[in-house]
Amino acid sequence: MAEAHSAVAFSFAITHDGWDVNFDREVLYLVWESGIRSWKKRLARFRNSVHNGVYPGHLQSLYVLWSLLVGAHFIGFNIPFGIVQKTLNILPGTSTMWQVIACLLAALTMWLSVIFLMRYLLKLLLMYKGWMYESRAPGARVSLKTKLWVSVVRVLSGWNKPKLYSFQGSLPRLPLPSVKNTMKRYLISVRPLLDDNNYTRVEKLAKEFEETIAVKLQRYLILKSWWSSNYVSDWWEEYVYLRGRSPLMVNSNFYGTDAILLRPTKIQSARAGVIIHMCLKFRRLIDRQELEPIMLHNMVPLCSWQYERLFNTVRVPGVETDKIVHYQDATHITVYHKGRYFKVMVYSRGRLLNPAEIQIQIQQILDDKSEPLVGEERIAALTAGERTHWAHIRQTMFNRGHNRTSLHCIERAAFNVCLDDVEYGFDESDHTKLDYFGRLLLHGKGHDRWFDKSFNLCFSTNGYVGFNAEHTWADAPVMGHLWEYVIWSELEYGYAPDGNAVGTVITPPPQPIRLQWELNKEELLKSIDMSYNVAQKLLNDVDLRILMYTKYGKGFMKKCRVSPDAYIQLILQLSYYRDAGRFCLTYEASMTRLFREGRTETVRPCTVESAAWVKAMEDPNATVEKRIELFVKASNRHQLGYQDAMAGRGIDRHLFCLYVVSKYLELESPFLQEVFNEPWRLSTSQTPHGQTSMLDLKKYPKCVSAGGGFGPVADDGYGVSYIIVGEDIIFFHVSSKKSCPITSSSNFAKQIERSMEDLQDLFIEYKKLQESSKNSK
Repeated sequence: MAEAHSAVAFSFAITHDGWDVNFDREVLYLVWESGIRSWKKRLARFRNSVHNGVYPGHLQSLYVLWSLLVGAHFIGFNIPFGIVQKTLNILPGTSTMWQVIACLLAALTMWLSVIFLMRYLLKLLLMYKGWMYESRAPGARVSLKTKLWVSVVRVLSGWNKPKLYSFQGSLPRLPLPSVKNTMKRYLISVRPLLDDNNYTRVEKLAKEFEETIAVKLQRYLILKSWWSSNYVSDWWEEYVYLRGRSPLMVNSNFYGTDAILLRPTKIQSARAGVIIHMCLKFRRLIDRQELEPIMLHNMVPLCSWQYERLFNTVRVPGVETDKIVHYQDATHITVYHKGRYFKVMVYSRGRLLNPAEIQIQIQQILDDKSEPLVGEERIAALTAGERTHWAHIRQTMFNRGHNRTSLHCIERAAFNVCLDDVEYGFDESDHTKLDYFGRLLLHGKGHDRWFDKSFNLCFSTNGYVGFNAEHTWADAPVMGHLWEYVIWSELEYGYAPDGNAVGTVITPPPQPIRLQWELNKEELLKSIDMSYNVAQKLLNDVDLRILMYTKYGKGFMKKCRVSPDAYIQLILQLSYYRDAGRFCLTYEASMTRLFREGRTETVRPCTVESAAWVKAMEDPNATVEKRIELFVKASNRHQLGYQDAMAGRGIDRHLFCLYVVSKYLELESPFLQEVFNEPWRLSTSQTPHGQTSMLDLKKYPKCVSAGGGFGPVADDGYGVSYIIVGEDIIFFHVSSKKSCPITSSSNFAKQIERSMEDLQDLFIEYKKLQESSKNSK
């Protein structure tokens, strides 16, 4: 076959006529080109490492200081501490050259001392979290302490333009809470879920735990917090993700949707060409560290370490535990279409292919009429099934020949692309189409997404796009950042009037190469079918409903002077109570990226205050004033819980690490068993929106993404993701399991609509009462 011949760049043989050497100059040129690209990246990384290592200083300041010392030394001015003369005394000569070198060494010593002092000072300043607890409402007073803190932080971080990883060395470590504080917060959080007898029982278990083995477990955590960059993140990745043996599909991977009100082109290959190109441009920004780090209020940096594994990354299955493998570079992507896999080179002659060139490659794949091999169409079902089963098959059936080569190609790719052969998207008059869109992104057909890859881009035949992302390597905000960049850059780049990608095609781009497989073994085909059946059972049980709520949004919430996140979380508490008739343990993800290598912490939205408000809403005798009073208390309590989680004062990650240590030491704790046996029946997450300043809804008011979602965490619970976009649109992604008789995503979505309307009516009625009271005076 052509691809087999082109793979041989060099051959050597000895004949009767002498030595016979054959080589393909084109392939050797590609090898040379790859080496040049690799060395350029190494030099860029070295330069960036120097920049980040001395941030917030700059190398130019060293040159200035050196020049000043040289001038002062030769003029005869006294240098402080006689540092130049002391340096000169240890050098082998006193000539002009050695005097200049002495000035350089003295300048370097002084400069590094100042730089490390500034870095340490910045690190100390970033430990301060008091600013988070101060009101940012218009007219609110800011403490003098915070004003001074802001001024110094701005001065220290404003000397030099930061690169992506510039603040990594200045970020503080995640603080380790005391056991006493964690126990206190935990008991408060479970109070609304337990009756008096059960609460007394749990309180007794907590006290016994605190006074006995918790002391020993905490000592180990203190040691780990001193030694490691983050006492949680490595264990969280290992035990929550990599050691999980259940399928990634639905259980772990999450999805994100298109800007559904826009469809810049209906041509599948054109949309794919532009989106793929923009993703690779984002990768280049990461590689060069030209991507600006996200900073809260343009001042407080967030940890950027998760960006390192966004591209060229795969989760490799293991018998007992998986592992994340990240490749330093990849010049290709892989594409799936109608059961066949293709390798697509996205770099040619030292440059990234433009969207029009990539469109040609994608169209060649769409026009390819070859049939998949027996078993090839469903081969990705192995990544959708049980992890131990996939690990055994990978070790025995993909360890040689074409299978090993093709698998390696997919796993090394920058990312995977799925060219779907069906239409999906958005229709305002038919919500089931949006539900179908979300389902296909979440699980596809169970065999057409490579769930191990860091992310898959999915394109419909009518031009819509979305992604499916693996969760281990990073959290959703990183994918959200990429997606904002891609969608916005696509709008700025535009399309030709006929819907095709814009760009000049001077020479034909490299042709896609179809990957080859050896799937003729009965055992392998049976294994693929086994994983496929597991995937089908799992995806057929998913009940997904995407609610587009347009009656009001962020604009109305701002008028209520309530945090939008607290507003929605209280809506979800009211909706669940109306749906289930009780309260439940509720999970909301909060980031801890204010700390080095921070990931997430749990906010527990079901509080004593939120339960009191919900009961008041269901009490026909409760007055409007009483309901508003309880709502404000509940929202303030939720906001405090969210701030505590972001500031490293959460509950669940500390308890999780204590549990891990107890397992290592083989110490049993009835309290920890109690904590981790209770399921999260309501798991919620807010999809980040507007992380960067790129998105301009005034310029493109229809550039509204529907956000993304995930599967239910508990068999008898709901998974709810929401995104607040614009001033009057909110999307809710509600998932549950059809096999559970007490849950229904459609019914829960209806309860959300009802709760949203009831809360709006409550505030409108309260405003009328206030106006009536003023008029009566």
